[in-house]
Amino acid sequence: MPIDFDPEDGDTHQEIRTGVRKLCAQFPGEYWRRLDREAAYPANFVKAATAAGYMSALIPEEYGGSGLPLSAAAAILEEIQRAGCNGAACHAQMYIMGTLLRHGSPEQKRKYLPGVASGELRLQAFGVTEPSSGTDTSSIKTFAQREGDHYVVNGQKIWTSRAEYSDLMLLLARTTPKHQAAKRTDGLSVFILDMRTAKDAGLAIRPIRTLMNHSTTEVFFDNVHIPAENLIGEEGKGFRYILSGMNAERILIAAECIGDAKWFIEKATDYAKERVVFDRPIGKNQGVQFPLAKAYAQMRAAELMVHKAAELFEAGTNCGAEANMAKLLAADASWAAGEACVQTHGGFGFAEEYDIERKFRETRLYQVAPISTNLILSFLAEHVLGLPRSY
Repeated sequence: MPIDFDPEDGDTHQEIRTGVRKLCAQFPGEYWRRLDREAAYPANFVKAATAAGYMSALIPEEYGGSGLPLSAAAAILEEIQRAGCNGAACHAQMYIMGTLLRHGSPEQKRKYLPGVASGELRLQAFGVTEPSSGTDTSSIKTFAQREGDHYVVNGQKIWTSRAEYSDLMLLLARTTPKHQAAKRTDGLSVFILDMRTAKDAGLAIRPIRTLMNHSTTEVFFDNVHIPAENLIGEEGKGFRYILSGMNAERILIAAECIGDAKWFIEKATDYAKERVVFDRPIGKNQGVQFPLAKAYAQMRAAELMVHKAAELFEAGTNCGAEANMAKLLAADASWAAGEACVQTHGGFGFAEEYDIERKFRETRLYQVAPISTNLILSFLAEHVLGLPRSY
């Protein structure tokens, strides 16, 4: 008897989900295990997902995309994870694109969005975090100095995932020194950086090996020139432009975590029914049953928050609290499900061929990124509970 994972409330985009499952069936565990061993980028998977239109789900039809709502994009990423694949290879393209769509000029949209939609251009790198600032974005030091018809960028970014495989980067840099800004979040600007030309003109990329295969890097800027026409919106207002896309980012990442949790629960439940020890299936033991049942309950509760956050986002209302709670609860649910799955499989949970240890490493990331659990709690404490600001 299969687990009933399909929610009954609201539009669940079943046709999209079915299509994603069919696509993911072409990329079984061995494909991802090989990439994991080689620390390689899933180029074939990204190409197939782009050709199927999934990577351009949020791009309006006038620019060659599907013009779908955020809930559809969330369904796509959830199903990718639920199938045992890894949507982190390309998920950033969905929410990075939003900054360009909401705040870019008509010329910028016409220049870049059709290429992103068709797959001719990859917009998958997001240059924000720096070694010395961490999640304190207002303290970044990378500086873009205006010189005539271009900006000259110097500085360093870290945890810039997919920089080696992206054509374009959405870059956040200071254009006014922090001590001269009226507010700490003023004086930050957003640019579209064409990395194809910058790699031969002052841009250096250094890969960072991590716990999971995430294609993350450190990026160095040494007098990198960016045309002034590549400034998104107004100079100095970049922080609010970035901030406007963070709710979408949290909701999409939360949807991935829901997919991970479903994969772990299904994997563990199937195994518990089949694995016989002491002449009885281990699924008869409450020590096996209870962690899986609790993980399922956590996942379903988190799933409802993801749906609520997406509903508010699509309605154009403030969903900051819901988006953050969705990410928090979904990340906790996927981690709990992963822990239960490993424990259910025992030693086999650590064997590469079962894919559990790979998925376990991948889902652990979301306790830390794209925002840590503690910062979400600080946000809720201050903005929902009205407690004094803690930082």
